[in-house]
Amino acid sequence: MTDDVANLVLEQLRHIRRGQDEMRLDIADVKSRINAVEGALGQVQASLGHVQTQIAVQNGRLDRIEDRLARVERRLDLAPA
Repeated sequence: MTDDVANLVLEQLRHIRRGQDEMRLDIADVKSRINAVEGALGQVQASLGHVQTQIAVQNGRLDRIEDRLARVERRLDLAPA
């Protein structure tokens, strides 16, 4: 009777160990995927920073064009001084 119980306990422990080994592999896969997502997110953030820089440059150009247009309008008396 005690041998049967001991074998049953050992069998359950082996089953638990197999489950842990499978989880260990799954966790390694999840870590790998998270690293890939983090890398891609970093690239997206860098691209977004580049886009924001380009928008700022374009806004500066528009501001200068508006200033020049205002000067032209004043010189031609098309707008109040």
